[in-house]
Amino acid sequence: MIRKRDSIVKGILSLVLIFFAASQALAYGSRANIGNIKESARESGPDFTLKDLQGRKFALSETKGKPVLLIFSTTWCPYCIEEIPHLKTIYNLYSPKGLVMLQVDVKEPRDKVLHFAEKHKLPYRVLLDETTDVAQSYGVQGVPTLVLLDQEGQIVCRQCSSVELLLDKLLMKK
Repeated sequence: MIRKRDSIVKGILSLVLIFFAASQALAYGSRANIGNIKESARESGPDFTLKDLQGRKFALSETKGKPVLLIFSTTWCPYCIEEIPHLKTIYNLYSPKGLVMLQVDVKEPRDKVLHFAEKHKLPYRVLLDETTDVAQSYGVQGVPTLVLLDQEGQIVCRQCSSVELLLDKLLMKK
């Protein structure tokens, strides 16, 4: 019985180590691309048109020439709520320099999202992806997901751990 338990513990520890190593490799890869944004493989961010909380249509193509931070989120996600203060800081620091921040709420009713945005005093525009088409086109598999686009609409990173460093690089080009 003790040997079986020891074997299970060793297996769990092995999985933890593998997870840790993988997360460190991903973090390193993210940091390695910070120095030179142009070296990373880039793809165009799919254009989309969505309605905001006031019912106005918004097209991503309207942001050409400005970097865009897309925040894919939901009202029920505890991590999304946890990130709001950090996202407000990013907004306050970088929107005066030209950053466009957009929260794309995935598959929730307008009234629920409106209440959420008002409660948390979100300073950036909130869009409704009622069909999940936009989230799918950006490969979103969970929330929150951040996607940073450069001034030409190219994806700079997904789930970037150092979005501020990337924004500094993008906005220095101006």
